[in-house]
Amino acid sequence: MTDDLELFDWPQGDASTDDPPGHLPLAARMRPRSVEEFRGQEHLLGPGKSLRRMLDGGALSSCILWGPPGSGKTTLALLMAERGDAAFVSFSAAIEGVSRVREVIAEAKTRLATTGRRTILFCDEIHRFNKGQQDAFLPHVEDGTIVLVGATTENPSFEVTRPLLSRAPVFILESLSEDDLSIIVEDALADRERGLGGSGVAIENDALLLLAHEADGDARRILGALEVAADLAGGQGTIDGELAAEALQHRFALYDKSGEEHFNLISALHKSIRGSDPQGAIYWLARMIRGGEDPLYLARRLVRIATEDIGLADPTALSLAVAAWQSYHFLGSPEGELALAETALFLATAPKSNRVYTAWKRALHAAESSASEPVPMHIRNASTQEMGEWGYGAEYRYDPDEPEGLACQHYLPDSIAGSRFYEPGTFGFEKEIAKRLEWWERQRSNRGVTEDRAAASGHEPDRSG
Repeated sequence: MTDDLELFDWPQGDASTDDPPGHLPLAARMRPRSVEEFRGQEHLLGPGKSLRRMLDGGALSSCILWGPPGSGKTTLALLMAERGDAAFVSFSAAIEGVSRVREVIAEAKTRLATTGRRTILFCDEIHRFNKGQQDAFLPHVEDGTIVLVGATTENPSFEVTRPLLSRAPVFILESLSEDDLSIIVEDALADRERGLGGSGVAIENDALLLLAHEADGDARRILGALEVAADLAGGQGTIDGELAAEALQHRFALYDKSGEEHFNLISALHKSIRGSDPQGAIYWLARMIRGGEDPLYLARRLVRIATEDIGLADPTALSLAVAAWQSYHFLGSPEGELALAETALFLATAPKSNRVYTAWKRALHAAESSASEPVPMHIRNASTQEMGEWGYGAEYRYDPDEPEGLACQHYLPDSIAGSRFYEPGTFGFEKEIAKRLEWWERQRSNRGVTEDRAAASGHEPDRSG
């Protein structure tokens, strides 16, 4: 059984409200022992709210707790066990496997049969279990052998199987607010039994605000920093801004390259560029770089944005995006990151057009629906003498030899003749493209392309109208 609990360290096994040993870290000692001591998550624990009703009633129900680190997932599971007079067994999906699950299930069956006491099985990082491993819980959840409480920092709709989600409702926990974190610090400084109330340590307001801001919604982090700062201040000392900053040390961004936050941030980058906001574009790019994202992944996304959202409104966008990708290959970090920043700003300030993207989608649909249509004879290549005799390439006109360099031939199968997949926009270079297409269209109309098309296809033109 793992001893790495999610919010505060706590003895393993059955839930207990006994005071933990004094040698435990401050974050462990200050773990909330009741709903009243719990800070934050008012949308779940406020009067009449869903999780509060479950806890107040002592009802035990399997569930998934989804929230960021330090938001209280483990503490809530412990409170469920305490309120429901259940045994509490915890393990981490990151380091333990199905064999441990089987052991816990067997123990839970024995406990239920001999004492009538139920077992809360707290599965930390449940998203790390694959589908088969998650399915192993199902029969034991259904027959009441265990109450499964899964904790995850990842979106359950992505990471948890549908059968399990249908049996375990999801409670969404939020990052703790700075106000909540400030209260947690004040609680720890005032508590003489478990906290720092007997030490005489005080904290200046600017230091408190700094800790609350830099903790990034994580109760464990702020209490850990407070404990370090108190040690630095010494007995009867005061924690000022300088000591708080020293205690915090290096702040790592809230970012998981494989999780939901990855998709949230890349979405923010893409949409900032699409929305022509250079400030948002460079900020979200910096967030991802700072969080440890692969810069080459970002370079590839910038290439995609250049084609999907700018396209022919500024054809140089694609060249610049590819050049940024190559530049990073040459330079690496941190110098190569500047090429990515330049490209992100260029794309954000470039005229926007998705006409290439929509043209491609339309063409793909037409290609699928007309897959059996033959290539018109006049644009087939007569690779052999026999093919020439069969009419391959007949009536083909070489454009450079034609007036204005335009032969005014048709190039689509008859069944989709006249289809328009690409329509230029009104911004940037596409304004010039629109003029060209308009001029070519006039030339085709003036030169009787309709009759040319009929002749090439072997049919007489319709002159009824």
